[in-house]
Amino acid sequence: MTAPFCNASGDTPGRKVRDMKYLVTAEEMKACDRATIDTFGVPSLVLMERAALAAADSLMDGSFCLDRVLAVCGSGNNGGDGFAIARILWERGVEVAVLFAGKEESLSEEARIQKNICEKYGLNIGTNQLILEYTCIVDAIFGVGLSREVTGRYRELIGEINDAPGEVLAVDIPSGISADTGQVMGTAVRAKRTVTFAFAKLGQVLYPGAAYCGELVVGDIGITEKSFMGRLPAACHMEASDRSLLPKRMAYSNKGTYGKALLAAGQKNMCGAACLCGEAAYRTGAGLVKLCTEECNRVVVQAKLPEALLATYEETPAEEEIRELMAWPTAAGIGPGFGILPEKGEILESLLKYARCPLVLDADALNLLAGRAEILRELSVPVIVTPHVGEMARLTGLSREEIAKKLPRVCKSFAEEYRVICVLKDTRTVISDGNRLCVNRTGTDGMATGGSGDVLTGILTGLLAQGMEPFQAACLGVWLHGKAGEAAGRDLGRRGMLAGDILKNMPKILREEGMEDEEAQ
Repeated sequence: MTAPFCNASGDTPGRKVRDMKYLVTAEEMKACDRATIDTFGVPSLVLMERAALAAADSLMDGSFCLDRVLAVCGSGNNGGDGFAIARILWERGVEVAVLFAGKEESLSEEARIQKNICEKYGLNIGTNQLILEYTCIVDAIFGVGLSREVTGRYRELIGEINDAPGEVLAVDIPSGISADTGQVMGTAVRAKRTVTFAFAKLGQVLYPGAAYCGELVVGDIGITEKSFMGRLPAACHMEASDRSLLPKRMAYSNKGTYGKALLAAGQKNMCGAACLCGEAAYRTGAGLVKLCTEECNRVVVQAKLPEALLATYEETPAEEEIRELMAWPTAAGIGPGFGILPEKGEILESLLKYARCPLVLDADALNLLAGRAEILRELSVPVIVTPHVGEMARLTGLSREEIAKKLPRVCKSFAEEYRVICVLKDTRTVISDGNRLCVNRTGTDGMATGGSGDVLTGILTGLLAQGMEPFQAACLGVWLHGKAGEAAGRDLGRRGMLAGDILKNMPKILREEGMEDEEAQ
């Protein structure tokens, strides 16, 4: 398998960091470590020293008060990192102490070596340090390998860390967070910053784990993509460099060059959904947009979006009309504000029957498919479905709580079972084609407002209309949607945002991100 997007790297405070494109599980990271040590011959202690240096550098970038630092260390290699960090800080003149929270007999070989070094240097190592006395706490209790709920003394200790006034830097991952799901394993440390190593972990970008991590920094410790040994992780995320996936704008072109987007959207008293998704398709670059909506919406739509073509109907359109309608677009989106009356189900079935282009199914289209999602398997065209957690619950019969805890697994499973691209919308939207998985990291809570999903449907349909490969269109479309939402939040404040504000920022985002081909100007 090859990575679906191109790579880039950037800077974070205190240290050059690795590309954060890949999102790895605990098992994938363990395999990377082992390959680096066994295949490439980099000693484990060398990797540990590099990790400790990355964390120490991050601690000393001016963000933390280092008057008195306490490193809380467990028995495993995460604890070994903590001992090494304490020594490096001590060597740099920082007043530092160590709270050894593990068991002597359980120390890993590397952690034992690092503890012995600290003892020989004379560092203050105890088992009952008063956490409240310290201005900064280094959490090195558990690493990414944690697989069971935190209980007993460790649970009490994490509670004491969270209650302490000192700011926390978590080493690799906050203790108590699952590296695979982001779920809290009974209890977890809340960090101001987390310094992880080589690659970001899936559970660090999914909620609630992302909230516990605080600022996420990826430290370069010398583990590269070569350590995947050709078995690249399935999970990744989009970054600014992936803007190159956008269809190019050409000087020698016309409106037909950039595709025809059809949006079947809007019912009586919900014409706004049609306007939002139609405008979004235009704002994303589609050459022509046609809205299929109820006749009662005509006047409002023509006033709000005069650029759009219209195909209206009073009741249920004749099958021949739908066949002709579906012969027109290069991509179609169905569902925003569409309605769920029985006659709408008949219209949806006809639209799907005559589809000859990639589809985006959203909102009411998904509600109409609840209980009969097997229809999706019968489609011969690429399909992107965009359920939020509630809609996914209706499609699958799973509870909202179960879906929220297993977003990547549910998304990937649904995509694989029904042969679609699934965009499972949540605070961290996840996208899967049944094989690859992308976790979106853009967006803001200001986007939690009516109409945001309609805008996304239009963006995705607009990208498909221009000929983008469907999985890439889904990932890039969600990323753009989030970036435009972030821009709207900065301009207006997140509390007062409307879905239309996301739309207004689309041209700005495309321009600012350099997504327009300069040669076309």
